Amino acid sequence: MGKILLEGMEFFAYHGCFHEEQVIGTRFIVEVVLEVDTARAEVSDHLEDTVNYQSVYGLVRTEMEQKSHLIEHVGRRILDAIKGSFPEITSLQVTISKVNPPLGGKAKQVTCVLNR
Repeated sequence: MGKILLEGMEFFAYHGCFHEEQVIGTRFIVEVVLEVDTARAEVSDHLEDTVNYQSVYGLVRTEMEQKSHLIEHVGRRILDAIKGSFPEITSLQVTISKVNPPLGGKAKQVTCVLNR
């Protein structure tokens, strides 16, 4: 077994419950940790023997482009998209952070972590 981590993916997106968030947008940081059997890829050195993380990035980007009120909802869509495309993944974690959230005070970010 091995883990593949996609770290620090940055997106400008329009997720939030406030109208302004859906119009103005803000920065989000997404992390994906997936666990998969890497034994064949370790020996073969062939992309088709592992999870193509460029494809995973594309799935994340597609879901981030769709407006949502909650990052929990975006996270669930990302989990479903990745798992649907790569059923060989045995464990999957998605972390979404909204940078500078409108909380009425200073906060670096708010983060949601979902597992499957």
